[in-house]
Amino acid sequence: MIRVLLVDDHIMIRAGLERLLEQDPAIEVVGVADRGARALELDAELLPDVVLMDLSMPGMDGIETTRRLKSGRPGACVVMLTAHTDRQRVLDAGAIGYLVKDADPTVLIDGVQAAANGEAPVDPRAARAVIDARTRRTGPTLTEREAEVLALVARGDTNKTIARRLMISEKTVKAHLTRVFVALEVTDRTQAALWAVEHGIGTSAGERS
Repeated sequence: MIRVLLVDDHIMIRAGLERLLEQDPAIEVVGVADRGARALELDAELLPDVVLMDLSMPGMDGIETTRRLKSGRPGACVVMLTAHTDRQRVLDAGAIGYLVKDADPTVLIDGVQAAANGEAPVDPRAARAVIDARTRRTGPTLTEREAEVLALVARGDTNKTIARRLMISEKTVKAHLTRVFVALEVTDRTQAALWAVEHGIGTSAGERS
């Protein structure tokens, strides 16, 4: 069971997100907070697996709340929730991932599950704004597993096929692809596949067949 602390200053948004998340039997919302100070109290008390943190709140905003929360509990897993127009500010937040509030319900649920598994969920629409400055200077850097996933995408394999070949879950495949999109500055698997072919990635995957 993934235990979630939900932090948002808008009661309707909190209620909607809580109902949405609890549709998944693997997720339990163990606490809700409407401000940063209360979020810090509940995090220390409940030790949730994932904190869904609103970026824009009166008083202590999500960035400062996240910094204080992680200073007291470095291992805390915080996923920032915000409007798409605020995406640039997440670069300074210290959160593990970033999702927009109007994302598809499956994206939000998958993001919570990915974060609980140590992945870094990032909404593909905001990918360009979340790219690390070093990546901008030196080009994309992929892990060995991310490169494997990209190579299989370039071959035309589906997420299900990739998961079976690499002996990982489909959700993990999606999480790897999200990070690949970020690194390559693309927004979908077609663009990622074209990039891979242009840069000679994909041949090695075929050789391992």
